[in-house]
Amino acid sequence: MTATDTRTTTPAPVAGGAAEWSPAVMPPIGADLTGRQKLACAFGILARSGFTENIAGHITVRAEDSADPESLWINPWGLWWEEITASDVCRVSPGGDVLEGRWDVTPAYHIHTELHRRRPDARVVVHNHPYHATVLAALGALPEFVHQTGSMFDGDLAFVDEYTGEVASPELGADLAERIGDASVVLLANHGVIVTGASVEEAVYRAATLERQCRLTCDVLGRDRTLVPPPLRRAMKASLLERGTDFFWNGAVRALLRDRPEVLD
Repeated sequence: MTATDTRTTTPAPVAGGAAEWSPAVMPPIGADLTGRQKLACAFGILARSGFTENIAGHITVRAEDSADPESLWINPWGLWWEEITASDVCRVSPGGDVLEGRWDVTPAYHIHTELHRRRPDARVVVHNHPYHATVLAALGALPEFVHQTGSMFDGDLAFVDEYTGEVASPELGADLAERIGDASVVLLANHGVIVTGASVEEAVYRAATLERQCRLTCDVLGRDRTLVPPPLRRAMKASLLERGTDFFWNGAVRALLRDRPEVLD
């Protein structure tokens, strides 16, 4: 005997996000982080998440806590992401002059400056060449919505289809920002990826998640596959970002500090 499905209608999907449910309390990190310490942790977390290509990449954050809120916090030239500590983080002017810090900064920071200037939402800009995102960039493809966590990027994805070499001048930075437009997750042909965010926590969560979604897409290329239906993505995106950001960040920082407590120095 086989069971009979007596359903006559499909239940309505949940609204998602904080409107659906919010935690009353969250396990803490165990430390109050300064802006520089938070950025140093961001480098360490993304290095552990496979978001790096050895010497490549930068993260910039608007230095709103400084005397010059137009300046940017950024990693120095010469340190891999996995070895950066808070005291290594530099502050640069919009023109690239080092205002704070003991190391030099690459002129490739121009990848970031025009995005910060044009996009109030882009308080944080993350750029590197993670492997699976770079594979898709070489194919001229974007990650597909093959898993519910990919819903985090619904409506945010874009592809820049022309490689223009090293972005080491204000003019090239402005051209790239024009091509990116309002997108917050951008694959760059023959290059890498840019992720923007309103906070360090959100930008790091999205960047780490993006590389996993790119890997999933690479793994199913050429096979029959199902996609998350578009009507369900918005609610899942809200749940991931509104409830998941602190969960991811707090746990990732706790794990990093267990292994590298000196990252806060």
